Amino acid sequence: MSTIQRIALVLTIIGAINWGLVGFFQFDLVAAIFGGQDSALARIVYGLVGIAGLINIGLLFVTNDARETEPEARPTR
Repeated sequence: MSTIQRIALVLTIIGAINWGLVGFFQFDLVAAIFGGQDSALARIVYGLVGIAGLINIGLLFVTNDARETEPEARPTR
C-alpha cells in the first residue's frame, strides 16, 4: 500500500468516525474543531475526506493475493 493510499485510508476512517458521531449523537466533530460547517478549514477537511474516499475505491478491486505478493517497502539496514 502506497503512502498516498495510507493517508487516504486514515482520512476515510476520520470521516467514518465523524459520520458515526453525527448519526448517533448529532455531533459533528470536524465542525466543532474547525469552527462550524461553513468555515473554510472544515470545508477543506470535508473535501479531503471525500477525495480520500474516491482514492480508496481502488482498494475494492485489489484481490487478497495481490496484497500478499506486493512487496513491502522496508528500510534496509
